[in-house]
Parts: sequence; C-alpha cells; structure tokens
Amino acid sequence: MKDAAPQTIYLKDYTPFGFIVDGVELTFRLHPTKTRVFSKIAFRPNPAAIDNRFFLHGEQLKLINAKIDGAEITPRAVDGGIEVDVPDAPFTWEAEVEINPEANTALEGLYMSNGMYCTQCEAEGFRKITFYPDRPDVMATFTVRIEGNVENTPELLSNGNGDEYGTDQTVTPNSNYAVWIDPWPKPAYLFALVAGDLIAHEDTFKTMSGKDVRLSIFVRPGDEHKCAFGMEALKKSMKWDEDVYGREYDLDEFNIVAVDDFNMGAMENKGLNIFNSSCVLASPETATDGNFERIEAIIAHEYFHNWTGNRITCRDWFQLCLKEGLTVYRDAQFTADMRSEPVKRIDDVLALRGRQFPEDQGPLSHPVRPESFQEINNFYTATVYEKGAEVIGMLKTLVGDDAYAKALDLYFDRHDSQACTIEDWIKVFEDSTSRDLTQFKLWYSQSGTPEVTVREEFEGDIFTLHLSQSSAPTPGQDTKAPQVIPVAVGLLNDNGDEVLPTQVLELTETEKSFTFKGHATRPIPSVLRGFSAPVTLTQDIDNARRAFLLAHDTDPFNRWEAGRNLARDSLIGAIVDGTAHNEDYLSGLKALLRDDRLDPAYRALMLGQPSQSELAGILHKQGQIPDPAAIHAATESLRDAKAKAFADLLPDIYTANQVTGPFSPDAEPAGKRSLANAALSLLTRLDGGEAAEKQYKSADNMTLQLAAFGALLDAGKGDNAIAAFYDQWNDDRLVIDKWFSMQVMFAKPEDLAATVANLTQHADFDWKNPNRFRAVMGVMAAHHAGFHHTSGTSYQVLADWLLKLDPVNPQTTARMCSAFQTWKRYDDDRQALLKAQLERIAGQNGLSRDTTEMVTRILEA
Repeated sequence: MKDAAPQTIYLKDYTPFGFIVDGVELTFRLHPTKTRVFSKIAFRPNPAAIDNRFFLHGEQLKLINAKIDGAEITPRAVDGGIEVDVPDAPFTWEAEVEINPEANTALEGLYMSNGMYCTQCEAEGFRKITFYPDRPDVMATFTVRIEGNVENTPELLSNGNGDEYGTDQTVTPNSNYAVWIDPWPKPAYLFALVAGDLIAHEDTFKTMSGKDVRLSIFVRPGDEHKCAFGMEALKKSMKWDEDVYGREYDLDEFNIVAVDDFNMGAMENKGLNIFNSSCVLASPETATDGNFERIEAIIAHEYFHNWTGNRITCRDWFQLCLKEGLTVYRDAQFTADMRSEPVKRIDDVLALRGRQFPEDQGPLSHPVRPESFQEINNFYTATVYEKGAEVIGMLKTLVGDDAYAKALDLYFDRHDSQACTIEDWIKVFEDSTSRDLTQFKLWYSQSGTPEVTVREEFEGDIFTLHLSQSSAPTPGQDTKAPQVIPVAVGLLNDNGDEVLPTQVLELTETEKSFTFKGHATRPIPSVLRGFSAPVTLTQDIDNARRAFLLAHDTDPFNRWEAGRNLARDSLIGAIVDGTAHNEDYLSGLKALLRDDRLDPAYRALMLGQPSQSELAGILHKQGQIPDPAAIHAATESLRDAKAKAFADLLPDIYTANQVTGPFSPDAEPAGKRSLANAALSLLTRLDGGEAAEKQYKSADNMTLQLAAFGALLDAGKGDNAIAAFYDQWNDDRLVIDKWFSMQVMFAKPEDLAATVANLTQHADFDWKNPNRFRAVMGVMAAHHAGFHHTSGTSYQVLADWLLKLDPVNPQTTARMCSAFQTWKRYDDDRQALLKAQLERIAGQNGLSRDTTEMVTRILEA
C-alpha cells in the first residue's frame, strides 16, 4: 500500500534526470503469480543534469539480481525505489525482478484481466514492472521479448513492430515467444504489453505516402462481431489526421486491444492502444448511438496521441495538459467534422459545465497546469482535459485558422521526439505569429472560472458593449490578474437579420468597451458565440430578449443557449418563488420543434434542460441554500409542462423521426433516433408508458430498447422490463452495466439508497471491475435529489463502498471521492452528514495516498 502521508511535489523543483537512456531491452517470462522481468538498459551521464544520483523507481518488485557492466551489485533500498553507485561513463544496467500480476488489483503496471495479461503504465505504473527512471522526460527505444504459453497466451503483443515470433521449448514446454521493436524513443508510461487468448479483427490502411499499415483490433472470443465500427473509426481518424494536420502514421502496424478491467477509457501506448472494452466494442444490438459516437471519439483521441503525446510528449506530469488538452481539442474537431458541429459544441459545453465548472468553483480547483501535486493520478481531471482543450480553442480563435495551422507545423517540426513544456508550446505560437502571449499563458496558471459581465449602451448611431471580467478566489489563489478572453459577438436587428457578422473582441483588462457605429436602430447583441471562452456570462437581458434570440439567433450555440437560459430562469423561479413556468420559453421551444429544417439532434438537445446539480450551483452562487427536493420537484414539473404544451406535436415528431431500414450509427439516423426518443420521454408523461411499451417490444437496436426501458422506469412501470432486460442480456457484460445504471438513474430519490443496496447484493455486481462499480456508485452520486436525500443514507452507502474499494483500487476510489466536493453548498444538516462521511474516510487506517489527498483537499478547502 502506498504511503498515506505523501510528500508534495512542485513544478518549480523540476530537474532533469542525471542519465540518458540509449536503449532498453526487456524480456518477460509470463506467469500469473511469478512473472520474471529481465531488463538490460544502456545509460550514460546527462551533461545537462544538476543531480547525478542514480535512482531508479520501483514498487512491489522482488529483486532477484542486479548487475552493472556484468558485475553483480547490491542496490540500496530507498523510498520509492533503489539507489546505486555507478561509473562516471556509459554503462549497462541489468536486473531480474519477480512480480505478481494476479495480485495487482490496482490495475497499474502488469496485471491480469480474466486470464489475460495487460499493462497500464500511465502515469507511474512502469515502476511496478521493473526498476527504471519512471518519468516522462526519460525517452528511449525499446526491444521487448515476451515468453508465454501457447495454450493460454497465443497472442503476445507489445509496442512498435512485431519482429519475431515462434516457440522455444528450452524455456518451458509449450512455450511461445514474440519480439517487438519500437524504433521511436518513448517514455516508460507509453510501454504496453498484452498476452492472452485473443482474436484479431484485421484491416489495412494506406498512408498518404503510399505505405500499407496493418490494423488489428484484438478481442476475446465471442466479441468478434463488435469490432467493425471501431475499425472504421480508426481508419477515418488516420485519414483525418493526414488531411487536417498533415500527420502520417509512423509504424508498420497499429493494434488495439479490448480489456474488461481498465481504470480509464483507453491508453495511447505507442502502436498498441489498450482500450476499456466499453470504449471500443459495439454492435447495433448492444450499443446505443451515444456509445457509437463515444467510441468513435475515443479511438480518434488515442490515435491522435501518436503525434500529440507520443512523438511529442510532456517533460513532466505538470505538463499533462500539453498532450491531453491538445488531443481533446483535436478529437473534438474530428467529431464536429464527422457529425454535427453545433451539436458537438453544445455537448462539449454541457460536459464542461457539468464536470469542470464545479471542479473550478470548489475545493478541488486547480490550474490547467497545476503547480504541485501529491498523487498524479488525481490530476486526470476535467480541468486538465476539457478546460485544457478550451484553452487550445481560444488560442486558435485569437490567432486564426491559418496561423494556427502554421504554428502546429512548426510545433511538430521543432519538437519531434522531445519531451516538452507549456512554455515550448506558447513559444511556437509567439515565433510563428509574432504575438506576445505572456498574458494568455495565465490560462494555464490561474484556476477558477472567470465571470464576464456585459453592459449595453446605445446613443445616436453608436452601440457600445462594456465588458468586464472578474475571478473569484480559489484554493491557493486569492487574487487573480485579468486574462485574455476572446468574446465572439454578432449583432442582429429587430427582424432577426444579422447586421454584423461574428467578430472576436479581446477582453484583456478588468474593463474594456467596444463601439459599433452606423446603426439606425438599437442592435441586439449575440455574445460569446460558439462559447468562445470557458467563462460564465452575466448579461442584464429579459426573457423577451432571450425568446427573440431563441427564435432568431444565427449562431446555433447561442440560439440553444437562449433556450437554456429561459429554462434555467423558469426553473429558478419555480424553486425559489413557486412561480409558473415561463410561457415564452414553452412557446418559443414549440416553434423551434416544428422547424423540420433544423437538425433533429439539435432539436433533441433543445428539449433538454439544466441538470439538478447545475441548478444547485446557480442557487449557491446567488447566495441561497439549494434544496435538492425542491430542485427535483421543479425539474419534474417543467418536464410535465413541456409534455402538456407539446401534446399535439409529440406524436408527429415521434412518428416522423422513426428510422427504417438497416441500422446505421451515422449522424443523420442517430439524430432522428435522438429526437424520437426525446419525444417518447415526454409522451410517456401523457400516456403512462403505452408508447414506450410498444417501442420496447419492437426495438431492434439498443438505442431504442434502452430509451424505452428508461421511459418505463421513469413511469414506474419498469418491473417487467427489468426482468426481461436481464434475461435477454445477462451474458453481455457491457449491456448489464447499462442494466445496473438505468435502475439507479431512474430510482425515486427516497428509494435511491435502497435500490443501490439491493443491486450491490446482485450476483453480477462485480465491485472490483471499474465499469461495474461506476455503473452503480457513479450513477448514484450523479442522482442529485437521491444522493442528497435528507436521510444521508446515500452518503453512507457511497462511503462504505469507497472504503471497501480503496485497498483494492485506489485510483478509482480517489476519483469517486469527487462526489463529495460540493458538500459546503448545502444546509447545515446535510453538511454535517457529508462531513461525517468524509472524516470517516480520512480516518481510515492505511488509506491510500490517492484517496488521502482527495479527501483532505475536499475537507480543508
């Protein structure tokens, strides 16, 4: 178990490693409990180093022997690894260690997943495989030999290109081996190994230079029929990266492996991407349209890392946003091109506001590039990923498309095969655009969500926008300097015509005014178009203006935003004052739903409304104490009001958007299904589930079946469907994850804790599997009214399971602790209940370093 009282590591203390690695040779002699790892590594002194101490990381390793230049040595055991006295000249280090993959339940390093050997080395898993300088700035080429058993591990995979395969009876009877050579220097976190009984779904891709690349998706027997979509997504990603970024794949083969037990979504290891099964396996019968789109995006993301993460990596873990923010931005561009740009943008903003804004505004707030950490796994956050991507988008907005493309070309040329920093990234843009980006760089160092306030003035023919910015204190940062905020603005006239196309205003000071001349009548501004910066916007406009923008705004995002704000104000009014829901919102939304010219997926998004957690955050910001029960009642009443207001329209929308013919996960049919299912959800409030029952029985794909299942559960008529769904799908682990999560999602608030308790007693609740644990506990934490029920039972249930999971899988436990991060929003009674559970977790003997850091930060902020 890791030290429960970890030391803090600071960016300012970075120094380069004392030695350069010229090459790594590894041999794995696989065994479930006694795998032997032989390493042979060429080192030489690093002339740029300040500290020449030879320290190698190592955790949970049994050292058999170690040598330097062939002579046996006895290393000194120190905290986190070993130290050795070495020559002041090039030398060869050799070691033999023994590890126990079967006992590795933390799923970091080399572990077993249902009989298959698998690795996860990001961020610091390689130190659980062998002694090595496990840091991202130490890059080397790897040659890997894997020795297994023909019967249990017919497939032996690692990074790079396969070089040699065969059997070797001199090792053990029935032994097989494979040798892999990765010619590109990489840090240890990108190392990968997979061995098991796997079947390959194969294809090829011809690169822009004419090279044929062999593509394979490796899966367990029985999953072969779920690979075709993932393969097409991979080929689309490769083509897109060539067309848009000029990046060609650089190996002879590219392999993906689907793994059931995996803490993350996927991992970009060079040439051997390891995927959580849920993020690559799909068929129409078992995956929803949302699953298909997510799979397409994640495959693109991991593939794009080949250049933005692998060929150019991060110097240290403080620079995590360098590879992740840029690659998230690139995969968002890809999805926007493959599907609907407005819908993708709205989805991304919903995710940002749902996950990152609360993080920014609470005890876990940190900059996009943190200044310190105790456990790096705790910084794989929405701030690093999603806000990091928003920063890239702002930079592109500020310099323009052509300048962005020029800067990226320079970035790839200048820093290929290097471990880089944010300073390197910013310098590329400064050199290619001759622009000073010193102030812009504050986006990487200041935490929190800036608030932009807009005030309008019209005199004569001059229209003025007065913009101001402010940022609230966050942990460790009481005061903030003004940042560069690109504010995209367009102007409309009273007829809804655009009288000024979108232009980008740069707010660089605390206050700044912008004038627009030559307007005979007062224009109507559309501000923060396309959500041009990750900020909150305060604008003194009434509901009539919002209704106008909902009807006429030429910017798709701001049109959606106008409707969203109308819904928000309607809900806040109902929660605080008990007022009736806004008729302008309902009538405007009804008119929009009638417009068949609009993308069905866009109209489906329009039918959505702010989440209960978002509303709680708004009330808290307004100085009020959120009441989860009142918030729940208001959101339910608005859904009822929509169903009644659109009663004459819903059957026609539902019918018009039925998709006939063979299933396709493409954007157009997926959009129609999305709108039809949104209509079904409201129809169920009118017909008690009659249409949902029919859809459930006739559904020939998971998108329709799961939507009908949810509608029946929402209507309180899901008992038969629960049993039928399980009987139909109990042999498919990914679908049963859905079965668990849907019952939690649609539980009544007062029944949530009991529902979860019952599900955890089910024979299929494998709490050690991250997907299954998240399907129950993660969904429970997101069930706002139920999780925050006055009894506090849900708090206790989650804390009980986190304490049980922590000794087994600290990484998943720590990330789930974020469910408690908003505890100070609520009334005194709830705060006391929440604090008691946090203190109970914090007081647990032997608590992991991961969870200790998270709970301490939440309690102390």
